[in-house]
Amino acid sequence: MYATFWALVPPLVAILLALITKEVYSSLFVGIIVGGLFYSNFSFVGTMEHIFNEGLVAQLSDPYNVGILVFLVFLGIIVSLMNKAGGSAAFGEWASKHVKSRIGSQIATIALGCLIFIDDYFNCLTVGSVMRPLTDRQKISRAKLAYLIDATAAPVCIIAPISSWAAAVSGFAPEGTNGLMLFIRAIPYNYYAILTILMMVLLAVFKLDYGPMKKHEENALKGDLFTVSDSVTAASEEKVKGNGKVLDLVLPIISLIICCVIGMIYTGGFFDGASFVDSFADSDASVGLVFGSFVALLITLILYLIRKVLPFKDCMDCIAEGFKAMVPAITILALAWTLKAMTDSLGAAEYVAGLVDQSKGSFLSFLPAIIFLIAVGLSFATGTSWGTFGILIPITLKAFPLEDGNILAVICVSACMAGAVCGDHCSPISDTTIMSSAGARCNHIAHVSTQLPYALTAAGVSFVTYIIAGIVQNAAISLIIGIALMVITIFFLNKTLKTELKLAEE
Repeated sequence: MYATFWALVPPLVAILLALITKEVYSSLFVGIIVGGLFYSNFSFVGTMEHIFNEGLVAQLSDPYNVGILVFLVFLGIIVSLMNKAGGSAAFGEWASKHVKSRIGSQIATIALGCLIFIDDYFNCLTVGSVMRPLTDRQKISRAKLAYLIDATAAPVCIIAPISSWAAAVSGFAPEGTNGLMLFIRAIPYNYYAILTILMMVLLAVFKLDYGPMKKHEENALKGDLFTVSDSVTAASEEKVKGNGKVLDLVLPIISLIICCVIGMIYTGGFFDGASFVDSFADSDASVGLVFGSFVALLITLILYLIRKVLPFKDCMDCIAEGFKAMVPAITILALAWTLKAMTDSLGAAEYVAGLVDQSKGSFLSFLPAIIFLIAVGLSFATGTSWGTFGILIPITLKAFPLEDGNILAVICVSACMAGAVCGDHCSPISDTTIMSSAGARCNHIAHVSTQLPYALTAAGVSFVTYIIAGIVQNAAISLIIGIALMVITIFFLNKTLKTELKLAEE
């Protein structure tokens, strides 16, 4: 089964079960068991050893993964503090006086998501905690908020030269290649990211909802923000005990942003003489985010105690409450990482490398679109865009060297990145999708099912645009055509769906 299609079966089983049963924990675990059985040739002892020793325990002892989990806990505590102190509620009241429409609330969420381009995890949880009070007041469903968060996390990070994603892509470039320059050259060709951001704005302006999201938005207007709720999301809505002001949300968020940036450039050697850009490229996002979030947590505690916003006992209670709020996300992440380990051990990378090598002989003009589809499939099945970068970018650059100004190589690398983000966006086992559900305090499967039609719409337009880009090989022309196609698509959907609704009413 090694390096064959069977390597992708375990994650596909998990995804299919999650979408059918609407239950993510057992679905992931079944996928892990299938991977373990395949790897051990259906040996009981071999399966147990592979799942736990080489899977779960290995993933939870990996320093990078542990750092991400610690960062989530610190961030959960900060969010719990802001909510209990009344800072989030105060911001919601203030924002409702200045943003008085559902369109304005969605545009504000998109704008904030675009501003926080440092890291996708940081983006998901920060935007969620800040915008939840405002979107709740405007009766925007949690599923819609989760979509807006998710669509401004990875898509924004993948076109921001100063971000943990730029550092990751730079690191995957072959030796002797300027990874950061390659990343910058690929930005105009990253159609999925650009078109997804445009699509969000158009959906908000046209007040357009379709697929399962339409039901969630209709229910939200009637007062039900969740539609699909559970005990976890209900329990995570903390009661306000403090007398916080808008300042009690703004200062912790600003300190969090500044401290996380400083933490990341510190790990990249900025204070040892490296430049700002180089320190970001060489940063360890996991460690940097832990340092930054811990300092921001201390600042928040000191601020609240000095201002007497929240008693010391309530501050300490938030430590347990913040941890508890992050338990679902931590559990899903641990299982998703273990499932990825099963997939890696079955040779998924080698199987995909073979597919790309076979497609190399096809029509060169269509190769960016083919690579985009392969990246979508791999990222969707494995739930990791970074892993997809690591597999496909070196293969692509080996097939198409960057020497002699080969623009097709840049387009193909961008297609790798765009496809990886698209698959990551669609996958229920993706860490960014999980973080978006946690940030919006939304049922995870509800978020996946409502987001999927929107992501597939952007993917379809991107696929056509990559065909055009492979033919014209001009950034400006292909991007303009892609934007025009997206506008036409949304206009057509708006007119068609509104007409159907009108006929149904008659």
